[in-house]
Amino acid sequence: MINLEKICREVEKISANTAEFILAEAARFDISKTEKKGKNDFVSYVDKGSEKMLVDKLSLLLPEAGFLTEEGTSAKKGAKYCWVIDPLDGTTNFVHGLPLYAISIGLLEDNEPVAGVIHVVGGNEVYTGWKNGGAWLNGKRISVSGARTLADSLIATGLPYSDFGRLDEYMKLLSWLCMNTQGIRRMGSAAIDIAYVACGRFEVFYEYGLHPWDVAAGIIILREAGGKISDFSGNERNLTGKEIVSSNGNVYNEILEIVSKFMNK
Repeated sequence: MINLEKICREVEKISANTAEFILAEAARFDISKTEKKGKNDFVSYVDKGSEKMLVDKLSLLLPEAGFLTEEGTSAKKGAKYCWVIDPLDGTTNFVHGLPLYAISIGLLEDNEPVAGVIHVVGGNEVYTGWKNGGAWLNGKRISVSGARTLADSLIATGLPYSDFGRLDEYMKLLSWLCMNTQGIRRMGSAAIDIAYVACGRFEVFYEYGLHPWDVAAGIIILREAGGKISDFSGNERNLTGKEIVSSNGNVYNEILEIVSKFMNK
């Protein structure tokens, strides 16, 4: 058995060193150096450089673990453990100089998240959680909000940026939520959105068209903070990010019913 708390403390240090690199590059970044992987899907040398730094250091921390990374820096497979990494979640924000982006590092054991660190680079906030160990923000324990209805909730989502196949359903859902909640926010980083649900700033985050590296760390942090997260059908296991609905727990059944009504047609 590995010591998940000890692992997380080391990952916090690794993410802090990588954040220093990202911040240094942000100060002199030229948007013309950005590449496109797909429609509105950006990547820069900062993404690639930070991912290599993370992979190199995490390989030493847990040599038996494999990797699943956004930029494909490592294809190593692990029999039991796997690091799932987004080196710069919110690249579009980064390339436009908007300081809402994060490093997201999740650890899977037998394909389920057991530890995670989300380092919000611009805000100098580090969210950490591990199985049966609670959720933490800069060393202080956090928990989800106590709101009990959607009418009392602030909602986060991510607007479709490349997959528009469900746009009509999504916009109808968005309209309903605009009229029946305290408001909608779009941060541009799923990792930050989930972390904000975990610490009580949002009550709900939902989105479709994401990837495992966007959500792996957030899943365990949110669960350890008392929240719930699933796909649009209520499945809570083997989440890939293709569909995500998360909440403080109290409003989970209500938001799942509404999301399913609009998005599962």
